[in-house]
Amino acid sequence: METPFRLLFTGNIADVQRIKALLEEQAIFPIIKDESESARLAGFGAPTMMQQLWVAENVLEKAKTFL
Repeated sequence: METPFRLLFTGNIADVQRIKALLEEQAIFPIIKDESESARLAGFGAPTMMQQLWVAENVLEKAKTFL
C-alpha cells in the first residue's frame, strides 16, 4: 500500500535542513523536493533557492508541532 505524502513546509535551504534534522530526531523521515535544482539539471529555470519538505500523511500533525 502506498503512503501519501503532504507538503509540510516551503522555505530556504537552511530552514528546510534545520526542520529536517528536528523531524529525524523524532523518527519522522521527510522528503525534500527541490524543483529549482531539477530545472537547473534539465538546462532551464532560474534558481530560487527554495525547497519543499514533504512528510507522510500519517505523521503530518505531529510534524507540524516542530514548525
